Amino acid sequence: MKSLHAGAGALVLSLAALSGCGDDGGAAASSGGDTLRYVAVGAPATAINDPHGGIGNQSDLIRFALLYDVLTKPGPNGTTENRLAASFAPDAELTTWTIKLRSGVTFTDGRPVRAGDVLFSLRRIQQKAAENFGRMQMFDLGKSKAVDDRTVELVTTEPYAEVPKALESVTFVVPEGTAKFDKAPVGSGPYRMTGGTPQHAILERNDKWWGPRPGTRRIELRAVIDPQARAQAVVSGQADVAGSVSPSSARQAEASPKLKVVHRPAMLRYPFVMRLDREPFDDPRVREAVKLAADRKELLDKVFLGYGKVGNDLLTPTGAEGVPQRTRDIAKARDLLKQAGHGGGLDLTLSTTTSYPGMDTAATLFARQLGDAGIRVRVKMEPPDTYWYKVFGKKDFYTGFFGGISFIDMARVSLLGDAPTNETAWKRPDWDAGFGKALATGDAGSRRDQLGALERRLRDEGGYVVWGFGDGLDLSSSRVEGLPTGPGFESCFIERVRLKS
Repeated sequence: MKSLHAGAGALVLSLAALSGCGDDGGAAASSGGDTLRYVAVGAPATAINDPHGGIGNQSDLIRFALLYDVLTKPGPNGTTENRLAASFAPDAELTTWTIKLRSGVTFTDGRPVRAGDVLFSLRRIQQKAAENFGRMQMFDLGKSKAVDDRTVELVTTEPYAEVPKALESVTFVVPEGTAKFDKAPVGSGPYRMTGGTPQHAILERNDKWWGPRPGTRRIELRAVIDPQARAQAVVSGQADVAGSVSPSSARQAEASPKLKVVHRPAMLRYPFVMRLDREPFDDPRVREAVKLAADRKELLDKVFLGYGKVGNDLLTPTGAEGVPQRTRDIAKARDLLKQAGHGGGLDLTLSTTTSYPGMDTAATLFARQLGDAGIRVRVKMEPPDTYWYKVFGKKDFYTGFFGGISFIDMARVSLLGDAPTNETAWKRPDWDAGFGKALATGDAGSRRDQLGALERRLRDEGGYVVWGFGDGLDLSSSRVEGLPTGPGFESCFIERVRLKS
């Protein structure tokens, strides 16, 4: 296994090159005091300034979470935490929600944040639905209105009991009428951008932010695509925090008193995705055979080095409690393939990439496991900078990714018949109707039970092999305190991170 210390010279050169991107007045050389240096997952070539379109880089998400306020954010244990929104009040039909905004909030140019700014931002997100997976598709923003400067009346297309949670997803607020995004527009978040580029941003604390005083005066945020390079940046002292490092890097770092590993429990999913509308996966017997051929414990141990838990083809770790664990059964898998007309075996191509640590390892190992059932698999490595545009949602069989996203968001983005990226071609009108019924149910317990039943059906009939849930692993200097440990979008809110002197 490659050492963390291997290639240190090349890494320093690569970071020096990154530091040369844009004119930051030499800020990138700063390494102490109250400057936090953070390297995050991101392809520099695809870094953006527009917070409302498609956001493919973790580095962009973190930058936007520092520059802009959002209405709500994910809280501990699946809860929703109000941010710019102070309160939510639905009507009896769960179709009109009155949102009161926090008072005393201003943009960094001094203008107050108004309901009109919020509505403008939500409408712009909806207008860019083709880029952002239809994040606002549950709202009728034409009928929604700003009642006064601090009150938004938000209308849904159908009864929808989870509006606060739906607004957790990147509702970045910019001033009404903002038209140019060649540079970062004005925000009202805990930081403001003072130099650099989207690939290597320099952010200074916004001392007029309404929230608790941010932990550091300045943050340097770099987009780095390679997980080994991100880890080595911290090991070599070039950075203070590296987001999403590999389990092997974490394992080696745990022995050093100068380093810390931050766990975000059971958040990473690399499901193997099968399209139900294409041969041979249009046959449910083939899909079941593929699921039965998986040695889930071996995948967890070798891909995530045991950092996580075994999966059961449920898309969330707690989606359906009490469901018997699916175990490996090669004899049954072979029998199902024979019934489906593939007694002589099956030839498949499985696409994968290196965007996140272990995606390539998972595919290679799974291909070998499938071979035991007579399924011959060619693993095709795809470039990480184009994978999410050319492979995701398009190829017949590939390694997917879900990082802390809720089941409701998964359904909206990937499962409903009209979902913007229905990657498995899961089209079940009665399932969609059941989902709508669940979201129209005001009682949280009953709604949870209904959603659990939908997830169980997807497990049995759908096109996902969810073999495990890996911990999200960040690496930091021992001086760093306050890194968030929640999954998904919650991990992007780093304004409370501080450095011990």
